[in-house]
Amino acid sequence: MLEVKRVGKVYEGKVAYRALTDIDLRIEDGEFVAIMGPSGSGKTTLLNMVATIDEPTTGEITIDGQNPHRLKKNELAKFRRRELGFVFQDFNLLHTLTVEENIVLPLTLDGKSVKEMKDKAKAVAEKLGIAGIMNKRTFEISGGQAQRAAVARAIIHHPKLLLADEPTGNLDSKASKDVMELLSSLNKNDKMTTLLVTHEAQAASYADRVVFIRDGKLYSEIYRGDSQKGFFQQIIDTLSLLGGNDHDFSSVRV
Repeated sequence: MLEVKRVGKVYEGKVAYRALTDIDLRIEDGEFVAIMGPSGSGKTTLLNMVATIDEPTTGEITIDGQNPHRLKKNELAKFRRRELGFVFQDFNLLHTLTVEENIVLPLTLDGKSVKEMKDKAKAVAEKLGIAGIMNKRTFEISGGQAQRAAVARAIIHHPKLLLADEPTGNLDSKASKDVMELLSSLNKNDKMTTLLVTHEAQAASYADRVVFIRDGKLYSEIYRGDSQKGFFQQIIDTLSLLGGNDHDFSSVRV
């Protein structure tokens, strides 16, 4: 599904900065992978390149056998809109629109009929438990509801790959748990391939495996077994070996 082959990223400037070095990563169809690392480790740079927001300096990224970075501007915009789903820390909802209008935004850009948009929005809202807030504005709902709306917008077009960047960063512990259980359910029940960047061990423990990055290089990876609790402890142990400043990782949420 996703292949990252010997990818490197150098930001030019007065002093060139190497953000990533020879990253190799393969994610299978239907897999749920989390990326962790201290601030400045390169994990968000990697996610941005997979998301086609940024381009690799060296190496190649393919999604379902296609290298989106070779597409022309209009084709790339279409690819991003149809094949990828995005969930962000700050929700990125438009405050002037209702929840329903926010959710159908990807379909609006693709010129779908009003009936099709309403039918799809209703189905996804019921699945995510937000059918009762569809006519509300974003300032009238809680953070947890806003993130569910953002997830609904990200999956309404059935993307091949869901990309989540710190999706629980602005949520309290209960809302965080709800959102991660939602992403886990979508992954398991809808076979939605998911790539998550997070500072939070609790959030990462919902993944099938966690890839750790340090100083722009792959550090290690661990796989989840039958026990989420055991996996959570493994993540904590690896983070302690990984190092970094205390503020680089959120406090443990249970």
